[in-house]
Amino acid sequence: MSAVAPDPWVLISVLFSSFPMEESLALALHRVAMDLYQRGDSVGVIDQGLAHGQVKNARKEAAIGTITGPVFEAELETERGKSHVHFILTRQGLELMAGQAQNTRPPQYRN
Repeated sequence: MSAVAPDPWVLISVLFSSFPMEESLALALHRVAMDLYQRGDSVGVIDQGLAHGQVKNARKEAAIGTITGPVFEAELETERGKSHVHFILTRQGLELMAGQAQNTRPPQYRN
């Protein structure tokens, strides 16, 4: 990944959150959701600061205006109690991360 972290609000678009979310939690949700998306898995675990729980791949696509992408849901235990977050991995964020992954791959040499 580059030395400058991308803005978490470019990577995900929050559809609903039952509590105010900090950037560090948004980035943690993105990491878990991105892993689920790339592997095609259904459920992942999140453990970020005082938030612990599960992220689920809803296996749906959503479009809100010009923002589109796969939908994820998180059920979290926080210092405020049980919380829920519904969010989209944005297409812009997916493309950005794919570009960064290509830039970090070692060169391929032919024999």
